[in-house]
Amino acid sequence: MKIKQVVAAVLLAAPAFMSHAAMTLTSQDITNDYTLQNQQLFNQWGCTGSNVSPQLSWKGVPEGTKSFAVTMYDPDAPTGSGWWHWSVVNIPANVHSLAAGAGAVGGKDLPKGASMVTNDFGFKGFGGACPPPNSKPHNYEITVYALNTASIKLPENASPALAGYNILSHVIGKAQLIAPTNAR
Repeated sequence: MKIKQVVAAVLLAAPAFMSHAAMTLTSQDITNDYTLQNQQLFNQWGCTGSNVSPQLSWKGVPEGTKSFAVTMYDPDAPTGSGWWHWSVVNIPANVHSLAAGAGAVGGKDLPKGASMVTNDFGFKGFGGACPPPNSKPHNYEITVYALNTASIKLPENASPALAGYNILSHVIGKAQLIAPTNAR
């Protein structure tokens, strides 16, 4: 094949390739690389926040997405394995946002079919940030995952690590916000 033909083929294919934007995650409550607000801080263990899950919206969803999962994870928690603050699975593919407070215990404000996994605080719901006193800032990772399966089947008592294993087995796209938050 001549070089001109190869260049022409690449140029013809480029618009289709370039038109697929990367998946993005935004929030009315959280700005990437900025500290979480009092609203997203835990209200126990010496922390005095409102413990309200943030509003989240995502776009640039990859083709073939059949559901979504959302997590909030603290890799800097002094546990040796991080800390899972929130895990939501089985968000339908036609849902591209969660309202503030959707992570309330009981899940009444989650989209139909979605469910929460027990967090590391020990309940099914959003558990806000609560870094230990005198620690360095913790980088809270809020992630939305586009999945190639409509449903993740988990036992009732599944851990966030088990949910994470299943989520990562089906990821076809993801977007993330990171909010470094100082100790109280």
